[in-house]
Order: sequence, then structure tokens, then C-alpha cells
Amino acid sequence: MKEDSWASFVVTLILAFVIIKFVFFPGLSLITGTSLPLVIVESCSMYHQEDGFDSVFSGSDVYGDYGLNLLDTGNWIFQNGFNKGDVIFVVGAKNIEIGDVIIFNAGRELPIIHRVIEIGDDYYATKGDNNDRDERVEGQLNEEKHISEDQILGKALFKVPFIGWAKLIFIEFGKSSKERGFCD
Repeated sequence: MKEDSWASFVVTLILAFVIIKFVFFPGLSLITGTSLPLVIVESCSMYHQEDGFDSVFSGSDVYGDYGLNLLDTGNWIFQNGFNKGDVIFVVGAKNIEIGDVIIFNAGRELPIIHRVIEIGDDYYATKGDNNDRDERVEGQLNEEKHISEDQILGKALFKVPFIGWAKLIFIEFGKSSKERGFCD
């Protein structure tokens, strides 16, 4: 183990994998109160252009349907949205409010991370900030209109920009050419 060899390199990789998989992530899950403490943004549904919420609200009737306007966004978290490749730190979903960003299971392969725009007696409604401007997704998805408490994996706390590209670079090749690359 003290010499530079292929065997010591392989052993180091195996040890790193075991520590990350069976110590780091379980410990982080225990501390944060969620089974998914870190997520990598893989789509442009929460992307904002330079003008932030101004452009988000200019192309959407969805927010008005829920009684929300541009002034309501002043104290919302993630004023600049997310970019593909951002890593999001997630905590357990307690005291969810309108404007919070939650991660939830929607019956798809991967969880969805979108903003809460309505809270009902037994459900939450969300929307991706960029969905009306993104030609791949129009308006509000059916899966995000009635999210139950048990579907919610956590609430986004903060982001670390772009470091998720270390993983995404390998996933991008399997996507169509329209879905690859940075958000625009």
C-alpha cells in the first residue's frame, strides 16, 4: 500500500467507494433527515435567464392561475434558479411554504426538483420555473399538480454550481441532441 502501483491504486479506489457509499452518504442522510441529501440538476426546468423571475412570469399564466404575481417572489429561495450540473444540498421537508423548492417522486425514473406554488389540505402543487420557456416542457406537468406528503424526498437548501458536470458528462451522451449541454 505504500508504493505507487496499480494494485495500491485499485485498493484506494475500492476503499474510497466503500467509505463514500456506506459511511459518507448514510451519515449525511442521517444528519439531513432525507434519503437523498445531494442531487445533481439534470434538466433546465428550473433555469433562469439574466432577468430572473421577470422572464419567468412574463411567459406564464400558470402562476396567475394560483394567485401569484412577480411581487410574491421577492423572498423566494434560489432567485437565480438552477443550471444543469448544479449540485443541490437537500434537507428533510419540514414547514414547506410557497416558493420553497422541493424534491419529489413523481412516478418517473428520477425525482423532480421544482418550486411549490400551492399548498392544499393534503397536497402540494409545483412548477419548474423554466417550463413555459423551455420548448421541451410546456407549462405545468400533470405529475406536479397533486403531490402528497409521502412523495416528498426533501427541500432544497443551497446549491454548488456546476460540480455535477463531473457525473453528467457521462449521462449526456445518452440524451437527444436538443437535451444535451448547458441551459440557454
